[in-house]
Parts: sequence; structure tokens; C-alpha cells
Amino acid sequence: QVQLVESGGGLVQAGGSLRLSCADSGRTFSSGTMAWFRQAPEKEREFVAAIVWIGTLFGRRTFYGDSVKGRFTISRDNAKSTLYLQLNSLSPEDTAVYYCAASGRSLAGNYYYRRNYDYWGQGTQVTVSS
Repeated sequence: QVQLVESGGGLVQAGGSLRLSCADSGRTFSSGTMAWFRQAPEKEREFVAAIVWIGTLFGRRTFYGDSVKGRFTISRDNAKSTLYLQLNSLSPEDTAVYYCAASGRSLAGNYYYRRNYDYWGQGTQVTVSS
């Protein structure tokens, strides 16, 4: 049974940083897609970042939502079966529950759509105070 478990959320002041982790168990996603989404109160869940296996020639590529580009960094440690999201220069607009998502497929071109992900974590709250 696949499990995704997020951690690392919390309360931080504007301009601060956090690092979120997502530990996966039950299968490997090294040749698939892993991503972060977030959902603020009364808003739809939105894409934040993804790391996608493109193939043996190109390896993995990372993609970001426009609102986080240049501030957030997604990475993956296959040895630890853990996905990370480094959040820098946080603002109150980043306040949301952050979810880890995974698919065993390479979602190149389709990583943006939450319906394409088969597995989800329970979420971790990030609150940024002004």
C-alpha cells in the first residue's frame, strides 16, 4: 500500500523559509512524477511544483507554478524515498495546506493537473504571518 507522509509545515514570518518533506513508501516513483500542490481556504487546490522523469536521455526535470517560480525549489532524494520542497521568501499569500502527490507515470506535459495523480498525502499546514 502506497503512503505519502508530509512534514515540515509550521508558522513562519513573511520573508522566512521552510522545508517540507514527503516520505513515500510502498513503491518507487523514481521513473514517475512527484509534485506539490497547495490549497488555501476557500480556494481550489493549485499546482506548486513537480519533478518529472523524462527518460534516460534527459533524466528528471522540474517545473514550477508562476507564483512560486524563483522562490521554491523541489528536489528528490531517491535513497531516502523523500521528496522535498524548499520554500524561501515566503509571503502571507503562501499560506495554505501543502500536499504531496505522486504518479507512477511520467506526466511530462500533464504534471499541472491534479486529476493525473494517483496518490496523495494528508497535507501539512504552512502559515505565513505578516
